[in-house]
Amino acid sequence: MDVPAHITGTVWKVEVSVGQKVAAGDVLVILESMKMEMPVEAPGAGTVEKVLVAEGQAVDEGQILLTIA
Repeated sequence: MDVPAHITGTVWKVEVSVGQKVAAGDVLVILESMKMEMPVEAPGAGTVEKVLVAEGQAVDEGQILLTIA
């Protein structure tokens, strides 16, 4: 499943790596927008398949951050 950014901002921190198992609600990425940190949580359980962003990268709302299998 694709995990999109819910806001436009900057990737402040990537909390997971490829191959890591995650549960629904786990924090995957923290985005920073207007000096606020916004966590992006896993929509379901699975294994991180791809991380498509890096810390410091600007992202748009709806952009895919990572995929979970």
